Parts: sequence; C-alpha cells; structure tokens
Amino acid sequence: MEFTKVQSAGNDFVLIEAANLKADWSELAIATCHRHFGIGADGLLLLLPSKKADFRMRIYNSDGTEAEACGNGLRCLVNYIYTKGLSRSKVITVETAGGIRTAEISSTEGSPKIRIGMGSPIFTPKEIPVVVELGKGGLVCGMTVNYPFTAADTTFKLSFVSMGNPHAVYFTNQPVAGFPLSTFGPAVETANIFPRKTNFEVARVLNNRTIEMRVWERGVGETLACGSGACAVAVTGWMLGCIGDTVDIRLPGGTLIAEWPGSGEVYLTGQAELVFTGNWLK
Repeated sequence: MEFTKVQSAGNDFVLIEAANLKADWSELAIATCHRHFGIGADGLLLLLPSKKADFRMRIYNSDGTEAEACGNGLRCLVNYIYTKGLSRSKVITVETAGGIRTAEISSTEGSPKIRIGMGSPIFTPKEIPVVVELGKGGLVCGMTVNYPFTAADTTFKLSFVSMGNPHAVYFTNQPVAGFPLSTFGPAVETANIFPRKTNFEVARVLNNRTIEMRVWERGVGETLACGSGACAVAVTGWMLGCIGDTVDIRLPGGTLIAEWPGSGEVYLTGQAELVFTGNWLK
C-alpha cells in the first residue's frame, strides 16, 4: 500500500489514495500513526472520489476514531492533489463529513499557499454538541462563552463552538507555553458535558491581530497545530471583542491566518507540504 507523509504547521498525516483499496481504516490508522511501530502521524487521510465535489476526504485520528473536520488535513490533501497533478485547477472542492469545503491555491515559493473555506461556526449547544446548564456562563450572539468548568480543583471559563467538530476554547492571560495541557487536556476532552468528546484549545491574545494557542485534539492528544481549532479560537476571540476580522494564530508548529467578520464562513490560510513517500508492508 503506497502512502505519502504530509504535514501543515507540524500537524502531520499519512495520506493514501484509497479509491481502489479496502481495509479496516480505523485499525490501519492506529498502526500507521504509531510514532515508534508505524510511520508516525496525528492522523490518516483517505483521498477518495466524490459525486458531490471534485474529491472526497475521510480522516481518522491516531486512536482510530473518524473525525468530521480537519483544516490542516484538508490543506495537506489539496496540496497533494495539486502537486501530483490530479487537478490543475486553482479552486478545488472537497467533500468531508463536515460538508463540502472549497480550497483556493496561490502559488508561492516552495509549498503553495492554500486558503480554505472552513464552513460557518455553529453555536447551538445541541449541535456542537455540549450539555450546558441554563444560567451558567454568558451568551454572545447565540454563543455560550465563559462557561465555568472544573477539573482537578481548577475552574476554567470555556467557550463552545463547532467547526464541523466540537471545540472548547479557554483564554488565559498567561503564556500558553506554561499551561499544563497534558494534565487538563484529557479531562476536558472526555468530560461528561461533551457527548462526543471535544477538542480543547488554550489561547492568549497578544494584540488585536495576533493570538498564540496550543491544542489538545480529540482522539490524538496535543498536536503542533489544528486548523479547525485555530478557527474556533479566532471566532471566540472575535465574539469576546479581543480581535478584528483577520488574525494570525501562532501555534507551536507555525502560524495560520484565520478570517471571520462576525458572520458567515471562516477562512483559514496556510501552507502544506509533502514530506516523503513509501510502501506500507504490513
């Protein structure tokens, strides 16, 4: 089975052209993504044909669960499609479990810069999904913000949004590098208020155009970057009045650019690259 290792801002994936292949994809994701006994990746990307768009993407986390959305994975997939000549269009549509996404490609030195429409944010708790108690936290334009959540005797104020997948965002005044994400990430991810678990982002506003963040991804753990998480942080920052319509999101693996004017679709821009190719022999 031929594969290509791809990455965007350090968020890395094993990509397989799967149109003519059959496998237990969940089991394969666990095996290929293992950092010591496999190829090593945050997730497995499947490139498939689509009747609704130019291509279709499925993504499995490193624990074998299938995810609805992944901005960095989508950008990696589009870069692969363009680089391999599967499409020469500068506008490519991709069917995902979270809906059809449109990618715009602009040529630059090195890897192409790719701008992706990530869909509109969802704030209705039942659709995120998250179970919230009335009267707790605040409400801004339908978004639940500053909701008190306690883990390990520590209370955080979380804000909830779906970007096709669930996110809980926590803004802090301290540098995110010092936040004990490995301690609190699992507690938030698996909390009872999230019926399908959640991604957890900790972020700090540096100025009205710059945010730094780290992410604990559902089904993966801490990763160097998360595209849907960057969008969730940008939307939350805008709702809280901390940033403008365009913001640089600084992650451990690199910087992504998120655009959202307070309504409609969120756009995410960044680069992706093909790292190496090989054959999976197991």
